[in-house]
Amino acid sequence: MSKADLIFIKMCRDILENGVSSEGEVVRAKWSDGTLAHTIKKFGVVNRYDLNEEFPIMTLRPTNLKAAIDEVLWIWQKKSNDIKELNSRIWDSWADENGSIGKAYGYQLSIKHKYPEGYFDQVDRVLYDLKNNPYSRRIIVNMYNHEDLNEMNLYPCAYSMTFNVTGRKLNAVLNQRSQDILVANNWNVCQYAALVHMFARVSGLEVGELVHVIADAHIYDRHIPLINELLERQIYDAPKLLINPDKDDFYKFTVDDFVLQGYQKGTQIKIPVAV
Repeated sequence: MSKADLIFIKMCRDILENGVSSEGEVVRAKWSDGTLAHTIKKFGVVNRYDLNEEFPIMTLRPTNLKAAIDEVLWIWQKKSNDIKELNSRIWDSWADENGSIGKAYGYQLSIKHKYPEGYFDQVDRVLYDLKNNPYSRRIIVNMYNHEDLNEMNLYPCAYSMTFNVTGRKLNAVLNQRSQDILVANNWNVCQYAALVHMFARVSGLEVGELVHVIADAHIYDRHIPLINELLERQIYDAPKLLINPDKDDFYKFTVDDFVLQGYQKGTQIKIPVAV
């Protein structure tokens, strides 16, 4: 039985039973018909995934792993803010006429900074430290640069990662300021679980835990019936993630290097998205 599903179910029930509604408050998001998109939310949700035990992909409904990994490679490997370099359309609403999302995400990771060992961007510094100083408590990436927020078409949602090696296991904390639980939760979990797998592989480490911290974990009003349907679905065993054993360079990974073996899942549902 997939523990990722059990974590999702427990989180959703907690939000629905103990969360706070935004009804009566002024909110930014709207539905396509112009109606205000209200939410029910919990503050400070923390979920832990043991990546050594299973790959945390939901089985209640499908998560498109290749598309999720494509986006995380777009940010962390290509360090791009150009949607023309992304193979999905998920960022189209936030791009300008040139296809740029501004100084967000990949742009922030591409900026080089001076260290005693030389100049590194944030990703290359993580890779350097994991190989040369793995027990450092300073292996952190942060994309929430206040100086550039006014030039970002969307403030980063998942904005920082802290990497920590314990024994020979690579653990990570993903910090997220806000999350649409139905649309994005398992998408982000799978992305950053895959990233930890990649960083562990190229650093000669084993995978450990992914800890996901969500400041504002919310379910939109029109998503509540869909969530309730998911909570009653059958849970399958977690699939096994297979990664191309020939890849040991982070910049050589492609989406085709990841395969799910034995992925059973429920049918997909159509989800309205608030913007």
